[in-house]
Amino acid sequence: MRPLVDSAHRHSLKRDLLGIVLFVGTIWLVFLLDFVLPLDSFGLIPRRLSGLDGIVTMPFLHGSLKHIIGNTVPLIITLFILAGSRANSGVIVCMIALLAGILLWVFGREARHIGASGLVFGLIAFHICAGFFEKRLSSIAIAVGVGLFYSTTLLKGVVPFQKGVSWDGHLLGAFAGAAVALVVARELRAGNTGQMS
Repeated sequence: MRPLVDSAHRHSLKRDLLGIVLFVGTIWLVFLLDFVLPLDSFGLIPRRLSGLDGIVTMPFLHGSLKHIIGNTVPLIITLFILAGSRANSGVIVCMIALLAGILLWVFGREARHIGASGLVFGLIAFHICAGFFEKRLSSIAIAVGVGLFYSTTLLKGVVPFQKGVSWDGHLLGAFAGAAVALVVARELRAGNTGQMS
């Protein structure tokens, strides 16, 4: 497995930006395909074997134009910040998405969960926590900026019992992002001299 932090900064911003375009483009392609194929049936359903594939497919599925636009903007912003860091962006995104999906499958409410918002909340929490775990001035500045910019979204998104909102997916996504940030910070302290976001 690739290390979480690239101390030599071998990954390039250009390659990561291409990855962002391909990832977000795939989400939109799946959204368009959902008009002719019943793809939202692949959403995550907690504690059901039939909903297990949703751990992987959930971030690509969206129920409406408002839903996908609402996730696209913060997803691009948080991925762009990650792309400018020394973190191995692809590995970190996969870790957050998988951990958030697994946690939601185990602990989530009985419902069909779709959308990339769990990943978005995970990335927001990752940036905030990574800044404070690293104890670097530039990282803390980014953490504070992300925290202030998304504070309303974070607080509103995890309020329980909102109709049609996967607040538990948001909360568990944020937890996954914080957990991955802690793992990355420990890798840095263990001897990797790289610097993250």
